[in-house]
Order: sequence, then structure tokens, then C-alpha cells
Amino acid sequence: MNSGEEITIENWKEWYTERYPDAMEKATDKIYAQVEKLKKAILLIDKEMVRNWVEDLTINKTFNGLYVQKAILASLAERKGTTYRLAEPDEEARGIDGFVGNTPYSVKPDTYKAMGRLSE
Repeated sequence: MNSGEEITIENWKEWYTERYPDAMEKATDKIYAQVEKLKKAILLIDKEMVRNWVEDLTINKTFNGLYVQKAILASLAERKGTTYRLAEPDEEARGIDGFVGNTPYSVKPDTYKAMGRLSE
């Protein structure tokens, strides 16, 4: 596409396919191969595997998350010379994990923003 040329989807398609004539087919082949692997992997999932995953998420991951939240709130409270408490269920529903003094905090991993807001 030239700098003075109107930007349209047709111009973009022409520009791209002229420069990368095999790109669509190569990408399709790569993605399709992964889809085929995924289809085979899905067949290996049974109810016991799902239950084990749910238990790990509900018990282990939730416990570990709460343990880390509590440790972070406690450390922050110590630095500020005040108390802390974990949030009540109605506060959790608003995205609050706990309070240091009267200040509400939400304790999330760095990856949380990339995940989008999950219902909690």
C-alpha cells in the first residue's frame, strides 16, 4: 500500500497476499494440526479427571490464594502500623479481598489483568 493510497480491506488483502502468498495456508495448516491434537486430548478427559481438577481448584488453589492474600494484608498492616482483616462475603462480591486499617484492598496476581475479570 502506498502512503497516498486509500486504506481499504481490499487494498490490505492485496498488499498482504502479494508479500506473503503462502501465509494463510501455512497458518491454517499449523492451527489445524493443533486442533487435531486438541480433539485427541479431549477424548482422554473423563469425569474423574474433571473431579480431580475441580478439587484442586476449589481446595488447593483457593486455600493457597487465601493464604497469600492474608500474608500480604498482614505484611502491609505491619508496615503501616495498623490492623488488617479479610473481607466479608458482601465485600468480596465487590472485589475487595481485605482491609488494612479502613482501606480496602484487592490482592491479585500479575496475570489477573490479562485474564479479564472472573466471576468470584
